[in-house]
Amino acid sequence: MWKDYSASFIKQNRASSISIMVAAFISALFLSLLCSLFFNFWNYDVEQIVLEEGGWQGRITGKIDEDDLAMIQNFANVESASVNEELSEEPEIVVDVYFQNTRTIYRDMPLITKKLGLDANAASYHELLLSRYLIHDPQDAEPPLLMAFYLMILMIMSLALILIIHNSFAVTMNARIHQFGIFSSIGATPGQIRTCLMQEAAALCAVPILVGSIIGIALSFGVIQAINLLAADVVGRHEAVFKYHPLIFVITILVSVLTVFISAWLPAKKLSGLTPLEAIRNTGELRLKKKKHSRILSLLFGVEGELAGNALKAQKKALRTSTLSLTLSFLGFTVMLCFFTLSGISTNHTYFERYQDAWDVMVTVKDTGIENIEQAEEINELQGVKSSIVYQKAEAVCFIPETYISEEVNTLGGLGAVAGSSVTVGDGSYLVKAPIVIMDDAGFKAYCEQIGITSEGAGSVVLNRIWDSVNSNFRYKEYVPFIKEEQSTIVLQNAGQGENSVELPVLGFTQESPVLREEYANYTLVQFIPLSMWKKIAGQIGNPEADTYIRVLAEDGITLTELNALEKDIVQVIGREFTVESENRIQEKVSDENMQKGAMLILGAFCALLAVIGIANVFSNTLGFLRQRKREFAQYMSVGMTPESMRKMFCIEALVIAGRPLLITLPLTVLSVGFMITASYLNPMEFLVKVPIVPIVIFILAIFGFVALAYYIGGKRMMNCSMVDALRNDSVG
Repeated sequence: MWKDYSASFIKQNRASSISIMVAAFISALFLSLLCSLFFNFWNYDVEQIVLEEGGWQGRITGKIDEDDLAMIQNFANVESASVNEELSEEPEIVVDVYFQNTRTIYRDMPLITKKLGLDANAASYHELLLSRYLIHDPQDAEPPLLMAFYLMILMIMSLALILIIHNSFAVTMNARIHQFGIFSSIGATPGQIRTCLMQEAAALCAVPILVGSIIGIALSFGVIQAINLLAADVVGRHEAVFKYHPLIFVITILVSVLTVFISAWLPAKKLSGLTPLEAIRNTGELRLKKKKHSRILSLLFGVEGELAGNALKAQKKALRTSTLSLTLSFLGFTVMLCFFTLSGISTNHTYFERYQDAWDVMVTVKDTGIENIEQAEEINELQGVKSSIVYQKAEAVCFIPETYISEEVNTLGGLGAVAGSSVTVGDGSYLVKAPIVIMDDAGFKAYCEQIGITSEGAGSVVLNRIWDSVNSNFRYKEYVPFIKEEQSTIVLQNAGQGENSVELPVLGFTQESPVLREEYANYTLVQFIPLSMWKKIAGQIGNPEADTYIRVLAEDGITLTELNALEKDIVQVIGREFTVESENRIQEKVSDENMQKGAMLILGAFCALLAVIGIANVFSNTLGFLRQRKREFAQYMSVGMTPESMRKMFCIEALVIAGRPLLITLPLTVLSVGFMITASYLNPMEFLVKVPIVPIVIFILAIFGFVALAYYIGGKRMMNCSMVDALRNDSVG
């Protein structure tokens, strides 16, 4: 039967055969790409966690000697155990434990600690790393589900890909019911019909599945290299290395083959189960059980619109994948672009635009106090440096009597109404945080000159402002004076030990902060003091942060290359004696843009994938609908429909298929963007000025273009065949 019928059928019906081959190829390609990318992203995430936090799986902390360590190492499921020298401090030792079967870690670790005679709290788990292997604490009522969520997305998209093959087979085989009825009437058994169809499926799909899987691997490699290229300038990121596991290839091939088998078996079983009479009476044309009036289409396009509406309703099941995929791709692409646009506007507001004149190079001197930094003058003398300030931060609190609160704050309802729980109400006073910014003496003097305050004598400059949370939001903050500018001193207390305090002279009040890349808390009374003053009060106030910062402003018009060179020179000066980390403003902006491009590339690729799934399904239907709809159009022409009307009908169907997802998506996108704008307190006009219209329009036009192309190819073939022959002959090739 294969030689007599199937081989000749494939040759004579190239359109339907090609549609199945293309469906199998696209499904295998994207299934391979998805699985490979998921594996590489997962592997990269694991590598990042190991680099930052270590590859240990469990840790035991306690008084552990060599015998105890040997006992841990000899535990049945333990692969290795070693002392963590960095974290161990006598008498407590920290042991990193690695397991052969990690899935039993939450059962084995308590057994180990029990044998050691330690409390159950002595055991800790690398929960972030374990979660990447879908290993969670069975006692945790709310385990992290990020990986499960990603796997669910992968399965949903894989299912959509599988449906492409299934729909392609369903369309093609359902159009052949009449033919198989004829074969059944002349003696073909149901088993022979099923075998014939399965042989056709294997012959058509074997090569496309193999080639698609290999190309999917190659595309995955290309995507990883593109991401590395885009993120090359991102500080602290390790380069992704493409990896591929043979098991992924086996899974891809097996899933594709299984999909083909099921997709061919289900309609084959249905066909072989029909009686010869039922099969012969079925002409394979699309029919509606109940005709429905398409009011909108008939109103807009007349009779052709009514006919197109009924035809689309008859194809509803076959086009379900297309509608869902195109809708999700439209929605995902538009929301993604709008999200990144809003994110960019927000980032510029809160970071780049806000601090673009405040810093060019920032150096963090690790675990070092400001009093130990003596290279400030040497940095100022470097070529390209306009100014620099060395500063450190410390914590303190102060009591503000109610009578000292400014009239502006009282007008707003009082400090409690403005700051809420951020301040503590005491007996006739408020306990307020008063963070200290300690500046090098030269930098402090320049700041005082900037705001018109004399720096003679030792004292503090008070940043006298508080966020007016009643009349402004966090995005567009407005400030009012915090306290009355009458007192000449302020009492600061140790944030941890209230009995330690110091009274500082107030050199002046200001609402203008120094040019530093710092964000000050909303309801605090920030104090700026010189290093010479800090040396006098450090013993009473204490609580300095561990690190010291050096803010450098470069000369105007400096380029990225010049700023990178200046950053290296500064690091070289400071790095001779201290451990430092550095960053520069222009490089940060470039890195941020590259990261956004990389994220958009990945998300855009998935949106494009969904669009391809929908378009492939449209092509599958249009290339296969010739056999289904030839009698339908022959009947239309027999009652006087012109070729021009048929073309109009095709155009209406293509417009509806591509336009329906757009009509569904637009209101959802508007609602999503409206919610994001409201949640971020951005001015809607800022978004409207930068709304990504061009890429969205290009994406929409691409979808419309491909759907139109699919209908053009199918319609052209339909118009070229003989409608008279179509009514009496089923072998239109």
